[in-house]
Amino acid sequence: MKIKLFLQLFLFMATMPVFLGCQPPSANTSFVQKKWLDIAYASASSAQKMDIYLPNEGSGPFPLIVHIHGGAFKMGDKADGQLTPVLEALKRGYAIASINYRLSGEAIFPAQIFDVKAAIRFIRANAKKYQLNPDQIATWGGSAGGHLAAMAGTTGGVAALEDLTMGNAKESSEVQAVVDWFGPINFNTMDLQFKASGKGRSDHDEANSPESLLIGKKITEARDLVSKANPATYVTANDPAFFIQHGTADHLVPFEQSADFAKVLTTTLGEDKVQFLPLEGAKHGGPAFGTPENLEKVFAFLDKWLKVAGKK
Repeated sequence: MKIKLFLQLFLFMATMPVFLGCQPPSANTSFVQKKWLDIAYASASSAQKMDIYLPNEGSGPFPLIVHIHGGAFKMGDKADGQLTPVLEALKRGYAIASINYRLSGEAIFPAQIFDVKAAIRFIRANAKKYQLNPDQIATWGGSAGGHLAAMAGTTGGVAALEDLTMGNAKESSEVQAVVDWFGPINFNTMDLQFKASGKGRSDHDEANSPESLLIGKKITEARDLVSKANPATYVTANDPAFFIQHGTADHLVPFEQSADFAKVLTTTLGEDKVQFLPLEGAKHGGPAFGTPENLEKVFAFLDKWLKVAGKK
């Protein structure tokens, strides 16, 4: 019983983004035989680094998951416990690139999506060296990482959200699939949604909120910037497939953020390319996201849009 309780606690911590100073434990990557750590994908900041992990079996080229950590855009790390459920992908024949990016204390929007795209371009430019398939790339993130994973998915080819001077300008930053776990999408509606549902604090409009710190000013005074930071703003029929999950009892990011985003995506992309799976009673992260049963759903989605679609 004690062992079971310990495992449940670890899983909860491993799938919970960094919020309010709560730092998840580091992910255990000791079992990974082939990995490269702290690879610089750009040179503007010491934060612009990634870790690459390959499956212990096989020779590649491997389909790739770009993991983007959460942490309210101001905390978190590529090697913290948020990586733990994603590491299960190695057993499924996927490689993982877990990235750091400039946090809001160092640089404001759009620096974060610039970094994500620079990392993807670096990956494509160096795919052969790291045994990666440049045509089979997905982004996967939770909370703030979910937001950035979604941004990468909907803004492929949007020049205003890409800084090609950061390197590998000839490479594409488009991705083939997105896994968005409870990411904030439309900052402008978060407080309204919490006021209506009563499930969380209506403090996202405040000057010291994670969203205001990301934008660089109080979001109520920067509606145009908030619109530019909204993945739904850029949805087109050419976007990749999306897998979205959100806890119905989330007290930090309203459940309606994902529900509304899924509707927008489905209207444009069609039901086949959008899976929205609410997790009844789940909060902001937690054990429900990292169970074997739930991860099976995530990997079935990735298999469909990377492994199967990638062979066509």
